[in-house]
Amino acid sequence: MRPVGGVPASLARFGFADPRQAADLLGPGGLGWWHPHVGAAGDDTAAEIVAALARADDPDLAVLAMHRLVAAQDDPEALRSAVAADDGLRRRLFGVLGASAALGDHLVANPGEWTLLTEGAWDPERPTFEMLRHALLDAAGQDDVPELRRAYRRCLLVVAARDVTAPTSDGADVAAITAELSDLAAVTLEAALAIATAELPDGAPAARLAVIGMGKCGGRELNYVSDVDVIFVAEPADPDADVTAALRTATTLASTLMRICQTVAWPVDAALRPEGKDGPLVRTLASHAAYYKQWARTWEFQALLKARPVAGDLALAEEWMALVTPLVWHAADRPGVVADVQAMRRRVEESLPSRDAEREIKLGPGGLRDIEFAVQLLQLVHGRSDESLRTGSTLDAIRALTDGGYVGRADGEALDYSYRFLRQVEHRLQLQRLRRTHRLPDDEHGLRWLAQALGFRGDARAGAVERFHAEWSGHAREVRRLHEKLFYRPLLKAAASVTSDAVRLSPDAARARLEVLGFADPAGALRHIEALTSGVSRRAALQRALLPTILQTLSDAADPDAGLLAYRKISDRLGQTPWYLRLLRDEGLVAIRFAQLLGTSRYVGDLLGRDPEGLRLLADGAELTPRTPEALRGLLGAAVERHTDAPAPGVVAARALRRRELLRIACADLLGHADAVQVGRALSDVTDAVLAAALEVATRAVVRSRGGTPLPARLAIIGMGRLGGQEMSYASDADVMFVHEPVGGASDAEAAAAAAAVAEEMRRLLAAPAPDPPVGLDTSLRPEGRQGPPTRSLASYAEYYRRWSHIWEAQALLRARPVAGDAELGARFLELSDPLRYPEGGIAPAQVIEIRRIKARVDAERLPRGADPATHAKLGRGGLADVEWTVQLLQLQRAAEIKPLRTPRTLEALTAARDAGLVSAADHDALAAAWLLATRVRNAIMLVRGRPSDQLPRRGPELVGVARSLGASPGSDPGEFVDEYLRTMRRGRRAVERVFHA
Repeated sequence: MRPVGGVPASLARFGFADPRQAADLLGPGGLGWWHPHVGAAGDDTAAEIVAALARADDPDLAVLAMHRLVAAQDDPEALRSAVAADDGLRRRLFGVLGASAALGDHLVANPGEWTLLTEGAWDPERPTFEMLRHALLDAAGQDDVPELRRAYRRCLLVVAARDVTAPTSDGADVAAITAELSDLAAVTLEAALAIATAELPDGAPAARLAVIGMGKCGGRELNYVSDVDVIFVAEPADPDADVTAALRTATTLASTLMRICQTVAWPVDAALRPEGKDGPLVRTLASHAAYYKQWARTWEFQALLKARPVAGDLALAEEWMALVTPLVWHAADRPGVVADVQAMRRRVEESLPSRDAEREIKLGPGGLRDIEFAVQLLQLVHGRSDESLRTGSTLDAIRALTDGGYVGRADGEALDYSYRFLRQVEHRLQLQRLRRTHRLPDDEHGLRWLAQALGFRGDARAGAVERFHAEWSGHAREVRRLHEKLFYRPLLKAAASVTSDAVRLSPDAARARLEVLGFADPAGALRHIEALTSGVSRRAALQRALLPTILQTLSDAADPDAGLLAYRKISDRLGQTPWYLRLLRDEGLVAIRFAQLLGTSRYVGDLLGRDPEGLRLLADGAELTPRTPEALRGLLGAAVERHTDAPAPGVVAARALRRRELLRIACADLLGHADAVQVGRALSDVTDAVLAAALEVATRAVVRSRGGTPLPARLAIIGMGRLGGQEMSYASDADVMFVHEPVGGASDAEAAAAAAAVAEEMRRLLAAPAPDPPVGLDTSLRPEGRQGPPTRSLASYAEYYRRWSHIWEAQALLRARPVAGDAELGARFLELSDPLRYPEGGIAPAQVIEIRRIKARVDAERLPRGADPATHAKLGRGGLADVEWTVQLLQLQRAAEIKPLRTPRTLEALTAARDAGLVSAADHDALAAAWLLATRVRNAIMLVRGRPSDQLPRRGPELVGVARSLGASPGSDPGEFVDEYLRTMRRGRRAVERVFHA
């Protein structure tokens, strides 16, 4: 190699931070591989050696340790020659020396052990458990603890050499290295136990002692430097021997084992035993059984997920495993188990000083504990029924959770990748000085060393440290996101509420269980379940994970059978759609809400059957907020604009958007996100927007039929009845009147014909067959009713109302409101109607009598045959008609002088009447309560039955559904709801009699 600049500059380009020191150590007075004037000693081998040193994680540390190691040799040239001749030795030896100051010290203290890394001594296969066991038990057989320590370090040296020379992108190495370290720990425990046994005094009572690996040791995912968590189990060697004496022997053995391991390698931590550090170090099988059955807390069962026999009497260890394992998989049946685990994770985070959190790769947000807690909680909940999840290895558990559909594939891959990355970081941090640490270095040198150890290299755009920080920060953010998504998934709490017995049933037992859950046709329900879960597809696996929660939620619904049937229909339709089951699993609240809605509402089930994509609304509470009128008009207007040349598709698109909005409103209603007034207004706003869109389409169609000639009239739509009052129900038709006015010099006849054509086209388009509910237009409140023309001019309305109108028409106009079309024309219509509906001085006494007569006739003739007047929400005693006629009579009498009464909304007018002293506060409250409850019941009947009715169901699932949808708790007697309804209506009726008939 030719010299390139000065010595420091040349070696600096190799990566040495202190090139002068490196030159001294590598030069003729040192290792002899570098000449200040020639470079790498003038030959290719020396150049390769220097380049190999430069590739070490810390080249300066590697060259210093190599210099010390050569100096410690009896025959330095033998080592120098071996390094020159053996490329594998170079890579392994320099890799260890640059990665671990502690192992460098070990090699210097034991100068001959470098030969373990030579090509002849190196086993290309990973060390098997038996190879490690043989190496350490040979040392233990000499009853020599220092020799056992040296043997442990020799094994650790081999593992570390394999680790640091593996490609850093080979994530599989992390699992292999942690498994090797765990096996090394297990044989160290066994060797320490052998020495402890040899140290027992003669005549000590014989005892069987089993060592159960816990934590990372149990999961075969141990770090380089970590406490080794264990539990000790003991029994007398002779079943008839004294148990107390045997426990004394076993305790002596356990204590000695812990002391030896502390000297040899690492502390042994037995704090995970029953009662922790306050409990006895060693217990019998019976004592363990009693504790775990009666006293163990959730975190102890979580810890047992990783339990594994590792040393001592393995037959006894297996007995212990057989005893505690079933208890682990029933732990999630305990009340509050999910909340317990979540609370423990929060306590761990809160115990971490804030100054350390941002550099903690284990305990901090986005660290290893976030992954482990999320995975273990999923195991506890779902492992009861799925044995594939019963593994102590985090990586194996992630894979099983992904394969089983409990975690999405992308999320599972992200967890796996991040876990491997964080474990690699942890390994490099600990390997450097063989000290227990999970904290990133504070200093620049330490961070640069760590970044290089992990394979990061700088370039002109970013340095190695910056690249490492970017990678680590990305993993931390992703881990935290997934932790919060999985760990706090609402579906977990619901799934945990399903008992273990309920998720492991034979067909006969399943039918019996379904009957207990409230399914009227358990055999049919079982057929649905089998159809959804049969097979080995991922779809079936996801359904198996979801159905316990779905069924449990349906069991609290009014009609579980209808809910399950609807669930199957939607699943059959969407099962192959990638997002569907993933949404139910990942957004657990969606699954719970979905089941609640399907088990309560045929109306929602029908809407979702027509529009399954609407299921996405349930993922976000904000999506259940009804859209504003402006947003609705913009949305439907845009849909119409996309079909300017095709009238029917334009209205079909508008109706489809209406269907989605009906679903949004119904879900908000049933899930408690909207009250009765908000529901009425939202339904009215949607209808307004649909009418505006349909009017636009119909107008274009009529203009097109006229050869493009502009329409000779302006047209406005006046909302009447519940539409005008913005109090629509799910079953309400749109009560409207059409008003037009000629433009451009057109005659009245020409304008009327064109306006009537538009009105008829609107009616046809809104009622045409389509995949969504039709919009019924009811124009019977127009002058002359169904016998009159469909639309009139403003002048015609004025003439009619002046000459021929009846008092009931003035009453109907109280709820008039422009909803679509020409806004100025609509406002002028209201102006001409004001004198009629708000007459100066109020209506005449004869008109009051007429209104009362009409109301009595309605009560007598309009109530359907067989209906119960006590429980008919619209026409029954104290129902909607009673309250509305009472309020409207007050408006006709006093709105001319009391302007707040001039509103189309019932409750607003009622409040204005109270404020004006027209009704007492008590009567106001009784009337408002009756109107609100009747409104809610009317809506609930439609939601539950899927078809309109005003009669409160007398019994059965429909009555239960109405009661539940209005807030009755599962299991409550629906008769209590009926009693409350009757009480409210009676109070309302008495108020009607006091006010309406005063």
